[in-house]
Amino acid sequence: MGCLPRKRRKKQTNDRTNAFCGVRVQNREPTALVLHTMGYLWQNGGLCMAGDYIITGGRPLNGTVRVPAAKNSVLPLLAASLLCSGPVRLCGVPELADVAESLALLRSAGCTAERQGADVRVDGVPGSGTLAAGPAGRMRASILFCAPLLARLGRAQTVLPGGCRIGARPIDLHLAGLVQMGACPQLEGERLLLTAPAGLHGADITLRFPSVGATETLLLAAALAQGETTLRGAAREPEIEDLAAFLNRCGGRVQGAGTGTVRVQGVRRLHGCSFAPLPDRITAATFACACAAAGGRVELAGCAPRLYAPVLEILEQMGCGVVRRSDAAVITRFGRLYGPGRVFTGAYPALATDAAPLLAAVLLCAEGPGSIEDVIFERRFGCAAGFAALGGRVRVEGRTLYAEPGGTLQGTMLEAPDLRGGAALVIAALAAQGSSRITHTEFIDRGYADFAQKLTALGGQIARETPRGADCPKKELQKRKFDLHSRQKDDTIQLYKCRLIFLCVLHSSTIKSGWRTKLWH
Repeated sequence: MGCLPRKRRKKQTNDRTNAFCGVRVQNREPTALVLHTMGYLWQNGGLCMAGDYIITGGRPLNGTVRVPAAKNSVLPLLAASLLCSGPVRLCGVPELADVAESLALLRSAGCTAERQGADVRVDGVPGSGTLAAGPAGRMRASILFCAPLLARLGRAQTVLPGGCRIGARPIDLHLAGLVQMGACPQLEGERLLLTAPAGLHGADITLRFPSVGATETLLLAAALAQGETTLRGAAREPEIEDLAAFLNRCGGRVQGAGTGTVRVQGVRRLHGCSFAPLPDRITAATFACACAAAGGRVELAGCAPRLYAPVLEILEQMGCGVVRRSDAAVITRFGRLYGPGRVFTGAYPALATDAAPLLAAVLLCAEGPGSIEDVIFERRFGCAAGFAALGGRVRVEGRTLYAEPGGTLQGTMLEAPDLRGGAALVIAALAAQGSSRITHTEFIDRGYADFAQKLTALGGQIARETPRGADCPKKELQKRKFDLHSRQKDDTIQLYKCRLIFLCVLHSSTIKSGWRTKLWH
């Protein structure tokens, strides 16, 4: 009797969505599904993982650091370049992940945006009101690009902005102000569509909270709006003044920036210009806190001490020496640190919320108790778990971090929870004894350029691992092969989970070598 043919299984053709990364794929075997996910990551740069920081603490810092241009000024200025009819050059822009995302947004709108040495040049009239979903969903500042597109094209479409997971960061103040100026917002799931059928017009707007982002959005919208816009309860941060100075240099008419009331007379056209953004006061505060925690002497050049005066005052209170000059400050710490008591963040000119985790790292080294309350974000101290892992005696209650003396900091494995929390863990690791490894350094890359190199130049023992495939180029999405249906605000989480699948399967004995050869070729 001959062998009967085996009954073939019916091929499944229904689609399903990969729960890890939101990629719609055909129903496949597990190995094929993982290979499909890996293919998506490879084509979009997802396999190019940021390297971990390896830090050996216990070494004092000595030397000079030149403070770069402020990330929180560069991003609004890049958005403002969409308003200009001529080329814009921003001088001395640091190579940050958020800057790269912003350039991608500008290109998706139809502009030419590229680096030229240390500068960034933007040119061209925006031709599309739709912002690329990937960069927009990974960066909080992407909402700033909507107002210029709305002013120039009468339409802007984006996804809800992402950013660090430090608490609720609503955009209701942005939208409420734009509505008063004639905009019509429509929110469908994660997609936001803004239209202005009759164009934008001036309005008298009062912010119930001095939001920096909302103030910037409304300044950008008012620059080309018809009539005068009065913005009351505006944020007073130096970055607001920088944005207003840029708009005025391009032909705008902004008065009162840096005060609670800003008036903008709309103009018909803005021209391009060359502009140098102000220095990064948060970066200056970061290195000041690093010196306070590790000890030594560090000069911070190129940044006026008044921009981060609250940080310097608290460090002085804790026992550090501070010498102020017109555009520089010298921080010294050779003795004990004392607890600062209760510290609060607030709107400028109070202590910046971004500086709260940085100062919290210094509290770990103090011989007295201290606490920091952040009144802006409810989950600012995601770094507290890392502090405790190092041996710090800390606890978080609500919005407040409490630090008690007596803990001995010892190096360990750490995970950066967000941008400033990651920098705070680097500071704490520099003060600890032994070696620490910090993962998820892609968060830190969003706001610090050459962070490890600068700390090494000061005498810190810090290196960054170069992961395999780190030099692979990021490629454009091939829509004919993959259809993205991402509904997560933080695509970094999606990529991280997909990488976990990749690593698990790669080391599994069930994958044949032939599949590996097919993957890389």
